[in-house]
Amino acid sequence: MKTEFGHLTYCTNIHPGESWVDHFQELRIHLPLIKKEISPNQPMGIGLRLSNEASLSLIEENQLLEFQNWLEQESFYVIGINGFPYGGFHTDVVKEAVYQPDWSDQNRIEYTQRLFTILMELLPANEEGGVSTVPLSYLYFDTNVNDRNVRKSKSTEQIIQTLLTLIRIQKATGKTLHLDIEPEPDGMLGCFLDWVIWYTSDLLPAAFPVLMDEFGFDSQSAEEQTKNHIRLCLDVCHLAVTYEVNPFLFSELKRLGIKVGRIQVSSALKVKFQENVGELLHSLKPFDEKKYLHQVVAITKDGEKRSYRDLNLALDAGANRLDEWRIHFHVPIFLETYGTFLSTQEELKLVLTEHKKDHLSHILEVETYTWNVLPKNSQLPIDKSIIRELKWLRSFLESNSQI
Repeated sequence: MKTEFGHLTYCTNIHPGESWVDHFQELRIHLPLIKKEISPNQPMGIGLRLSNEASLSLIEENQLLEFQNWLEQESFYVIGINGFPYGGFHTDVVKEAVYQPDWSDQNRIEYTQRLFTILMELLPANEEGGVSTVPLSYLYFDTNVNDRNVRKSKSTEQIIQTLLTLIRIQKATGKTLHLDIEPEPDGMLGCFLDWVIWYTSDLLPAAFPVLMDEFGFDSQSAEEQTKNHIRLCLDVCHLAVTYEVNPFLFSELKRLGIKVGRIQVSSALKVKFQENVGELLHSLKPFDEKKYLHQVVAITKDGEKRSYRDLNLALDAGANRLDEWRIHFHVPIFLETYGTFLSTQEELKLVLTEHKKDHLSHILEVETYTWNVLPKNSQLPIDKSIIRELKWLRSFLESNSQI
C-alpha cells in the first residue's frame, strides 16, 4: 500500500511455485487474505517474485492480460520484481545455485530484461519500479583473482547493456525503471563497501563512454542516467551481517548521490557468546538447514572479523566468549530475541528511523521466509505471519520511536 513512507509490501518469494500457473494460484489464495487485514480500503502493492520459467509464461499476452485483470479486480498493483533467484527457490537444496546464472551469463541479462518488460506493463502510471538482482556473482565460483576480474568485467558490461534498455524504455514510455543490485555476504559484491567501490571505480567509468556514444550525453547526464537506473538494493539483513548498518552507510549514500531502489526490510540472527559457549553452539544446530546459504561474520572484542561461507563451517570452527556472530538467516522482523539468541532488529530500526527522516527509498519490502525458527507458541499460518510482519513495520514507521 502507498503511504507517506513509500510503498509497503512484501516479497512473494515466500510462496512456492516456479511455474507461473503454480505461483499465480498461490497469489490468488493468499494475497486477498493479507490485503483484507493490511489494506482493506486502498490498493495494495506486490513485490512479485518471478522465476525464469514463470517469466517466460507471464510475458505471453494472454497470461499477462489475465494477471492485469486480476490485479485490477482485486485492487492490487505490482511495484517491483525480485529477480535475484533465477531458478528454483523452493527446491530441497538452493545454496550457491541461487546466484546462477550470474551477470557474466547471457541467460541472466535475458531474464532480467524480460522482467523489466513485464514490470513496464504492470507498473501503475506515475510510479517508479525496480527489479532486484544478484551482486554480479558468487565470490567462490572462481579460485583466483584473474578469473574473478574477468567475470566482474563481463558482468559490468552486461549491466551496462541493461542500463541502455532502461534508458530507452524511459525515453519511449516515460516510465523510470531501475535495476537494484543487492550486496550479500560472499557475493562478488559482498558488502556495501564492495558495492560502492565497484559502482564508482568500475561501473561509472565503463558506462560513460557507452552512454555518450549511444545517446550523445555529456558526462554529467551520463552520470545522472546511470544513478537513476542502477540503484542499491538495501537488504538490511545482509548489511547487518557485515556490520555496515551505521552512520557511514547513510553519509556515503548522500555524498555519492546513490539512490536506494528498495529497502528489503529484514533481520538477521545475532549471537553473543559471553558464557555457555558450548550450549549456544549446540542450540544453533537447528538453524544449520540444508536449503539456503547461511553465511556468518564473527567479530571479536578486539574488532577482528572472521567470515564463514556457511553456518556449518562456523559451528565446526567454534567460538569463544568474546565473539559475536551475525548469521545470514532472515528471521521475522517483529521479534528482538529468539530464546537465547538475538536478532538485528536494532539495526533494522536504525535504517527505518533514517528512512523516516530522509526517505531513502520509495519501496519498503518485507523479505522474511524463515518463520519456522519461531517458538512453537509464536508460529502462525503463513498469511497471519505476513500480516504480523507488515503490521509491525507500519506501526514502527507511524510511531515516534527513535533509536
